[in-house]
Amino acid sequence: MKNQFICGDALLILKQLPDSSVDMGVTSPPYNKQENKKGWLVENVKYDSATDKKDETLYQKEQIEVLNELYRVIKPGGSFFYNHKIRWEKGVMLHPIQWLSQTQWNIRQEIVWDRMIAANIRGWRFWQVDERIYWLYKPKNNKDLIGEELLSKHALLTSIWRFSPEQKVEHPAPFPLALPVRCIYAILNEKEGTVIDPYCGSGTTCVASKLLGKNFIGIDISQEYLKIAQKRLENYLQEEKVMLEELTKHIVRKTFQERKKEGYWDKRLQKKEVQTKLFE
Repeated sequence: MKNQFICGDALLILKQLPDSSVDMGVTSPPYNKQENKKGWLVENVKYDSATDKKDETLYQKEQIEVLNELYRVIKPGGSFFYNHKIRWEKGVMLHPIQWLSQTQWNIRQEIVWDRMIAANIRGWRFWQVDERIYWLYKPKNNKDLIGEELLSKHALLTSIWRFSPEQKVEHPAPFPLALPVRCIYAILNEKEGTVIDPYCGSGTTCVASKLLGKNFIGIDISQEYLKIAQKRLENYLQEEKVMLEELTKHIVRKTFQERKKEGYWDKRLQKKEVQTKLFE
């Protein structure tokens, strides 16, 4: 089962997929913002065929179940990137770590997505321009909590990612194409693989996968959003420019190991020792 969109409830569809059949995934689920978070710059987020107004305890329970099914479906050594945000309800902060820490996943890193724009510009708090991306990892065994080292050209992009929100797609809350491109390219690089998105919406993760030559599985409860996703996929080369621009950022002239082999650090140390003697 690959290179297809599946319409249905994420949890129910995931339960039908075989164990360890997918290499990695990227998603951004509905945030359960109660459909009442209208700001000066945005309308209320309302989805087709789904509600964003659930009891918070039920919402977190559902997210844990979905994430644990993804853990089962993704291969050992595989990764999943989970985009969410810090929310407040009646003055109480709701942080994604609250439910992520209850899943089977090992949280390998918390990445800050700097969106460079705030949805609500009132003064109750400093303007919230960030969201979070959690790099979740499925260990190969009990001793493998870290996994393989990223190539230097990917690691140098740091833990703060700066992308503007997507504004050209017919969906109330899409992330920009560059975001899943970065995730997929950093993990799979030139390797083949299958990428899953259980809340694929307008298909951004699937388009990114196609552009990078990877297989994909896109799940969404809305037939309308999947129609948009299918249309985007049929015209995916129109979005190639965004992918190519992102790939230009994954470049390093010399790796740490290459510099070390050439004695770069020894030379720096010698230079420092000379400077120290000059001031003695």
